[in-house]
Amino acid sequence: MGTNERGVVRVVRRAGMVLVMGWLAVLFTAGAGQAAPSSEGGAPSRTAYLAERLRENPVYISDQLPRAVPRSTAPEFAKEARRLGVPTYVIVLPSAADMGFDGLLPGVHDRLGRKGLYISLDETGLTDVQAYGVSVPGAEDARWATMYELPYDATAREEFRHFIDILKSGQVTQRAKEDRERYGGAYPADEPADWHTSTTDRENQSFATGIAVTGVPLFALLVTVFVRRRRRVGRAPATTSPDSASLTMAKGDGPRPGPRPRLLPLTAAALALSGLLAFGASRIFDDTTSGDGTLPTAADLRARIDRVADGLRRDPLYVDPESPPVLDAATRDRLRKRLGALHIPVVIAAVPTSTDDESAGATDLLAKSLHDRLHRDLVIVLANPGAGGIEAVSYGARVDNMYLLDRPNDLSYSGSADQLGPRLDKLLTYIAKTPPAGAGDEPLAPSPAPDPKQEQALPGLFTGDFMPGLFIGALAGGLLFGLVTAVAAIVRRIRRPSRRRADAPDRPAPLWLRETVGKEIDALSDMVDPTAALSEKSQRRAWECLDAAVMLLDGDSDGRIDPDAAPADLVCAIVLARAGLAAARDPQATQHVCHRNPLHGPARQGRPAGRVGRAGQRGRGHPMCEACLAAPGPVLRLGPTSSARRGSFAPYSTLPGPLAKLGDGAGIDQLTREIREHYGVH
Repeated sequence: MGTNERGVVRVVRRAGMVLVMGWLAVLFTAGAGQAAPSSEGGAPSRTAYLAERLRENPVYISDQLPRAVPRSTAPEFAKEARRLGVPTYVIVLPSAADMGFDGLLPGVHDRLGRKGLYISLDETGLTDVQAYGVSVPGAEDARWATMYELPYDATAREEFRHFIDILKSGQVTQRAKEDRERYGGAYPADEPADWHTSTTDRENQSFATGIAVTGVPLFALLVTVFVRRRRRVGRAPATTSPDSASLTMAKGDGPRPGPRPRLLPLTAAALALSGLLAFGASRIFDDTTSGDGTLPTAADLRARIDRVADGLRRDPLYVDPESPPVLDAATRDRLRKRLGALHIPVVIAAVPTSTDDESAGATDLLAKSLHDRLHRDLVIVLANPGAGGIEAVSYGARVDNMYLLDRPNDLSYSGSADQLGPRLDKLLTYIAKTPPAGAGDEPLAPSPAPDPKQEQALPGLFTGDFMPGLFIGALAGGLLFGLVTAVAAIVRRIRRPSRRRADAPDRPAPLWLRETVGKEIDALSDMVDPTAALSEKSQRRAWECLDAAVMLLDGDSDGRIDPDAAPADLVCAIVLARAGLAAARDPQATQHVCHRNPLHGPARQGRPAGRVGRAGQRGRGHPMCEACLAAPGPVLRLGPTSSARRGSFAPYSTLPGPLAKLGDGAGIDQLTREIREHYGVH
């Protein structure tokens, strides 16, 4: 064989060796890949376990959260995920604080080996989003925008739906930027209002409803009675007119009863308002359940119990595959040997507990449920891989439960999850030292877990704090009414001079005169009602003023005001009616009115502070009101007829009629006598 032929043979042999080594490498790699999920003494790693679950179904929901995220809602998550149009893998596990989400999605992706968008959630919402081999622009921005835009009480399902909505909106970057600018990258201090009504919210609603149902109607009733009484006692009643029935009194006839506040209709109206407020509150606060309406099925509530019990039938040490590994392979092997050597049957379940699991976080109830599934006497040890707590309960085993309860504190509540293995080892040593005894006493029966349906049901609106709200509402209505009356009294005192001047124009229009005279006479007729508690003197003076005013306006007793009544007579009737009201309220009321403008009301003798104009020269020293004594106001001017124009107004003291007597300083008694003499009444 020549040299060239031998070279060719060497090349062929080397190529064959390279090919064989390549196939061996492939086979070795495949074998390693198949063996990886069974690392750590035959137990699959956490990421391998979750990857296998996603291989079966792209949405995996832990069976440890049936009260918050039931496994039966997986189709709804899958339906939302399909909207993205890319392969999406969803993992829902218990809270990230205890379950260690850091690095979870990369590890799951490495084990699963599939392209897609990987999303992890806990019972509160999104925890992580990672894209591998697919283009999902803005996925991380959408995650942060979801956190910013949703309230704290949004459920995991609602957060996932909102996350998908943001990705599909086409405004991911813009919304994330606006949220970051608004909140500065921190969690929002002014987070959006809650979406769901909690039990505390319902208590507040019931309390507020009770306050409104009693406080508002009571306040309205008290204010209405107060206003009507003030209008009855004051100078201007609610509804009057110059043609009022009070003017139909003939001389010597008794007065007709005036309008009075009627409590029965007002009370009925207040009760109707109370009922209307209650009905309106029941329409506004109409939530009957809390949360998004998702309820776990019976299968959801028993899924974890069945899983753990099935694991304990095959192995006395069951470690939750969804939790971060806190027991290494060596520790597990050592604990299994210790369990097999004990003279008492003991099993250990390293599983977390939370208020969202099937037992509502009650470890005694979880232990009882496991015993009911296992159907044998034994000691059940529950170890929390997240919080590090340990519970031990004996069911028919030859160990007293009091012996287990009296164990050292570091074998129950103290310690961290990192020291869970050594503490379980010490607990088994403690159990092994139990003195010989008969069958242990059964532990106390745990309280049943709350029914999820009842747990989400809200109490009725008219229960709980509704009754205290009724009391507080009545108290608040009374206090508010007292405050209103106090403020009204202060305002009346402050505005008394300006209000008097407002009721006493110096050039009254004919329409104002005709409207005001009816109001004032009606008010006086109410005041002299026979049922009114007036002194004899007050009753007599008020009657004299009323008679004189009616005579001026109804001299022919036809029951109507003369349409051609002179403005001076109308003013005189107003002055008499007001004087009668003052006498009815105060028997010592002054006899004189302001001579500058009798509409100003009561006056006293004195001189003005400054110089008086020409119209007031003859009144120097005559009675004037307090305001005119301090700063003399304009003299009352009237037109000679009801159709007089502004330019024809003249001082009242120059016009014919009894009103001019007041310009000379005459008193009210003198005025009433002259009117009676004029009409021949004695």
